[in-house]
Amino acid sequence: MANAWLMDPSILLAPPSGAFQGSLHLFPLRVYYEDTDLSAIVYHANYLRWFERARSDMLRLLDIDQRAAAERGEGTYAVAELSIRYLAPARLDDAVTIATHTTELGAASVRLRQRALRGRDLLAEAFVRVGFISPEGRPRRQPSAWRAAFELIHSAKDDA
Repeated sequence: MANAWLMDPSILLAPPSGAFQGSLHLFPLRVYYEDTDLSAIVYHANYLRWFERARSDMLRLLDIDQRAAAERGEGTYAVAELSIRYLAPARLDDAVTIATHTTELGAASVRLRQRALRGRDLLAEAFVRVGFISPEGRPRRQPSAWRAAFELIHSAKDDA
């Protein structure tokens, strides 16, 4: 039993990816000590990290593989515009949900609204435009399959 502390390799734990509720992608997270600043509230830049994680996992759930596209030399999404509004502080151990939905779908970009929520309390809200860019950093049309995936959730405006 010297190695009893080792994880059973037959148990595969996947990190949380969130889930779609209609057109809305919901991504749960917990506030950890490392997320807070000297005043014991979440440091403002960490909301940006949470929003990025939620967007990345939303893409995974839509079967949008940015890594494979980048490796094939097709390109990837990059943040082109971002505005954020802070409304209430998140604190250590809070359960926070990042809610994301599309607001506009273009040939080369997607606009999203992201909200950080503690229960029904709105903590922060961001409006983001991500553009699809070539490996050289130039805008280009997003892959048709990716646009089609966004169209499916964009057309379902029931939960936003």
